[in-house]
Amino acid sequence: MLYCYFGKAVTTMQKYLLSLDQGTTSSRAILFDLKGEIITSAQYEFAQHYPMPGYVEHDANEILSTELDAVRTVLQKADVKRGEVACIGVTNQRETTIVWEKATGKPVHPAIVWQCRRTAPLCEQLIREGMKDYIQKSTGLLIDAYFSATKLRYILDAVPNGQMLAEHGDLLFGTVDTWLIWNLCGAHVTDYSNASRTMLYNIHTLSYDPVIMHRLNIPACILPEVKPSAAVYGYVKDGIEGLEALAGVPISGDAGDQQAALFGQACFEPGQAKCTYGTGGFLMMQTGETPVASKNRLLTTIAWGVNGKVRYALEGSIFNAGSSIKWLRDEVGLISSAHEIDVLAESVPDAGGAYFVSAFTGLGAPHWDMYARGALVGVTRATNRAHIARAVLEGIVYQVGDLARTMEFDSGRKLGELKVDGGASVSDVMMQFQADMLDVPVNRPRCVESTALGAAYLAAIGAGLYRDEAEVMHYWESEKIFRPQMSEVERGRRQRGWTKAVEKAKNWED
Repeated sequence: MLYCYFGKAVTTMQKYLLSLDQGTTSSRAILFDLKGEIITSAQYEFAQHYPMPGYVEHDANEILSTELDAVRTVLQKADVKRGEVACIGVTNQRETTIVWEKATGKPVHPAIVWQCRRTAPLCEQLIREGMKDYIQKSTGLLIDAYFSATKLRYILDAVPNGQMLAEHGDLLFGTVDTWLIWNLCGAHVTDYSNASRTMLYNIHTLSYDPVIMHRLNIPACILPEVKPSAAVYGYVKDGIEGLEALAGVPISGDAGDQQAALFGQACFEPGQAKCTYGTGGFLMMQTGETPVASKNRLLTTIAWGVNGKVRYALEGSIFNAGSSIKWLRDEVGLISSAHEIDVLAESVPDAGGAYFVSAFTGLGAPHWDMYARGALVGVTRATNRAHIARAVLEGIVYQVGDLARTMEFDSGRKLGELKVDGGASVSDVMMQFQADMLDVPVNRPRCVESTALGAAYLAAIGAGLYRDEAEVMHYWESEKIFRPQMSEVERGRRQRGWTKAVEKAKNWED
């Protein structure tokens, strides 16, 4: 039996869109209905490895196993039968670098996480060689250890005979989306948005840049094929234990987590912006079909490629946002749950003059200081745990404010509102402070799982279930709008204190 759904004949069996949302600290799967309503979800955390100060690693096999466990759980919880999932979207922590053996699928080195700073010396060398302007013009990125290119070079140098194996076609590189898709359907692919974060991809020509590849000695055969964000990448293989219901289902959407969130927030008009409060914090503004070059050290990146059109964005990144809340819970023991930080923060009117800069692994835009480290300043004898909890939340807000002002200047557009999503966006006290410090409304959607939702919508377009972005816009709903309440005088006073705190955190490491 067939019925019409957005102009395409769909069998009555097809009920669901499945998103694989692979993040920095956990792997999730979310099952949506064909209108983007959440049916069920599952999430599994995995280990973070810190072999040296500033180094961050993951086990690529653990990333895969926890993601597949999440998928198995949602399929079981919803009692999904074969043929009921129409398509699959993938979204992922970006820049994290995995290299594996083509023949066996075995990773040859721990995954080097986007937060890892180990390749800062190579980045400095590239800058000394005069590569800064060329790389920024070609890729839209600043030379930084954040991105995949120098991480890939590190792995090829660290693995015995790594360069030779790569040149012979025995090794494959990918960001996490590529790793998941390769294991699910055998295709070595990525999308425009993820490719644009490797520092190897020319965002103007939509191809890997030969000059950068030559300088870093990266052979082309190790790199994945790049496709639009809404396209069929492959079909789930038979024989994956617990995933029998997905055999033959197309993987038809792929985007880096922040671009997926921008899409899921329906930021389809140039100038619309969103901020995702996840492990990191990511402010992104859609700028249309023409890339906007930043004059203030923001990133120019590809937002997505859909229906033959490429959309670009400006982005600023906070390396540690939600991870600072996790640090307060796991390493400091000041709170026992993420919710407790809100309870403490709401118990005091402000942070009592304390400021917290979460530069555990350096500062991102607009500072781009690889050697900054975390700082808690302005502490007095009267400072208590509630003040510290509030300072941690406020520190995230201040960093978003730094990004927003820079983005407005670069784009020539004033923010009319900020759409928000991600785990920490559920905090009313933090979102109200965000509205106060930005002096614009902060709009939280009914579904804060914008990243997974964006991947699902891209997959629906890639599979032909949705025609275009207009279908997505039809379903986006606001849950709560936070409006500014702070005076300009008070806003300025707090901002001056924050500026002083950031200066204390900069250039801490030699």
